[in-house]
Amino acid sequence: MSAFSGPIRRTAQRLSSVDWSSPVFKGSPELSAMVSGFRAWTAQADAMAEKFSAPPAPIDFATAKKSVRDAALVDALEKMYTSSSPPAETYEWSAEDKAKKAQLIEDAKASYAFTQEMIEDTQKEIAFLRVNKTTRDTSTNDMKEIYPDIAEEVEKEIENREWFKELAGGK
Repeated sequence: MSAFSGPIRRTAQRLSSVDWSSPVFKGSPELSAMVSGFRAWTAQADAMAEKFSAPPAPIDFATAKKSVRDAALVDALEKMYTSSSPPAETYEWSAEDKAKKAQLIEDAKASYAFTQEMIEDTQKEIAFLRVNKTTRDTSTNDMKEIYPDIAEEVEKEIENREWFKELAGGK
């Protein structure tokens, strides 16, 4: 069993709990492409973790000696293989890189919170617009009540005699 199999398995479990069909991941073609690339990368990492989770099969030097013309070469390789014990390679995540990734995560969380807030505001605005949908029966007074800021602006324009302010290049 590899030293990495535990963390990789936990990561795979976390990723399997993500709803990849969520509209958040389909916001733009660029984001969709990045998510697809990430999913492909994680699938490849999972496949590699599964492949390399067990120790490699022992080398069959006897079969190699029979099939290779130079048996002395195979003997030398076998001797080198049995006497060699390279140290295990471990990766140390630098503190600087950890800090950068932590900052990226914090930025993403802040962006997520802002996006959630914008979604809530947009949903409220849509609900307001649905309730106050204008029809042929909507009167000017109804419009003034629904949109007081626009009514105020129109009244100022009338008082200042700015009849064509927003038409034909007016100021």
